[in-house]
Amino acid sequence: MNADAEEPVLRVQGLRFGWGNAPLFDQLSFELPPGVSLVRGGDGSGKSTLLQLLAGAQNADAGVLAIHGIRLDLQRDAYRHQVFWIDPQTEAHDALAAKGYLDSLSHHYPHFSVDTMRELAEGFGLGPHLAKPMYMLSTGSRRKVWLTAAFAAGTPLTLIDQPFSALDAPSIRFLRELLGDAADHPSRAWLLADHEAPEHLALKKTIDV
Repeated sequence: MNADAEEPVLRVQGLRFGWGNAPLFDQLSFELPPGVSLVRGGDGSGKSTLLQLLAGAQNADAGVLAIHGIRLDLQRDAYRHQVFWIDPQTEAHDALAAKGYLDSLSHHYPHFSVDTMRELAEGFGLGPHLAKPMYMLSTGSRRKVWLTAAFAAGTPLTLIDQPFSALDAPSIRFLRELLGDAADHPSRAWLLADHEAPEHLALKKTIDV
């Protein structure tokens, strides 16, 4: 392991955000190391909103976000190429075939791996569904597409909202294996948002909201 292996992937300083006059986050600061970490909280606590802020999909009221020194406020496009996030409820890609959506990611993420994408699609059992438009897929199959994208994107930071939601048992086992491998990664960080920590997974950090 090199000297830079445990350098934080993400630095958050003084993050502030709220709806109207109600602050959801105020002066939130933390560093995210390589490996797998968790944002934990109940319904309505702000887990999903925090992921949106970290992804640059929602503008904060104040604060500095930086991935390996690339600041969202100064280099927005470059920052967003360093992070993968997708709203699991989105309908933005409904007209695309699942494979068409996955193939399109190489234009946005410079380290996207086609070989990894194929292995993940097989692991999640997506083969029969890749030619179908996204709107035809079940909630679980859509989740598998988003997870395939997340792990194939090759970004320094990967954000996954409720990773196990709507998955069948074989896919849950496969995802646990992927996260187990990710937990030991020397330079990439995964941040999960869920009500509780996944069983038998070594977390580097837990952020309670």
